[in-house]
Formats: sequence, C-alpha cells, structure tokens
Amino acid sequence: MSEQNFKNHTRIVPGYHGVSFLLILAGLVGSIVNLFHADAATHYSAALIVVIFIVLICLFFYARLFALRAQDRAIRAEENFRHYILTGKPHDKNLRLGQIIALRFASDEEMPALAKRAVEEKLSQKQIKQAIQNWRADHHRV
Repeated sequence: MSEQNFKNHTRIVPGYHGVSFLLILAGLVGSIVNLFHADAATHYSAALIVVIFIVLICLFFYARLFALRAQDRAIRAEENFRHYILTGKPHDKNLRLGQIIALRFASDEEMPALAKRAVEEKLSQKQIKQAIQNWRADHHRV
C-alpha cells in the first residue's frame, strides 16, 4: 500500500459512493417521471416504485452512517486506551469525538502533546491532521 498522509487518507469506494448512488438516484428520477406519466390504472404501482426508491436512498445513507458511528465508538475507545498507555491518564474530557478520530493518525511520540494542544486551542479535525508530523496510517477505516 502507498504511504498514507493528509492528502490521501480519505477513502472513496467507487462502487458504493459513485455507481450505487448514481443508480439509485437515476432510479428515483425515473420512477418520478413514470409517476407523472402514469394513467389511473398504473398510478398506484408507480407511486409505490417512487416510495421504494426513497427507502433505498434512506438505506444507502443510513447504512454508511451506522457503520461510521460504530467505527467512531471503537476509535474513541482505542485512542483513549492508547493515550492511557502513553501518559497514564485518559483523554481530557473536553476532547471532542472528531478530535479523537483525527488524533488516531498521530504517532505515539506526538499524540499526547497534540491532544493537549487540540483541547487548549480548540483545533478542528482538519487542523489536527495538518499538524501531524509523523503520520500513522489507518487502512481499516470503512
């Protein structure tokens, strides 16, 4: 695998983020067009097809959201444990989840100081990631 850094750490899955989304969106548009052209005999089934595509869009977004939330909880626990091992103390209570998630990319040497700085300066995820000198890759993020 290539070396991971701030510029290439995001993960886009073309089949999911591109093809699946575009097909569902095209299906929704097509079903709406079909609904407007439906006669009295096919109006009910055309409306049901629109409802099915709306449900598919909801499933598409919530499947991604639920997976990310579960992974965020695991990252929070792992990074809190990592911080405890490195410093003997848990994370500062004022550290936001987004900041903790960004800190997972920091090396062991810079993570405690960067965590403290993140709280004191109220750094955003992007600012934390940009401040990292020794990038610690995370190739398992969904």
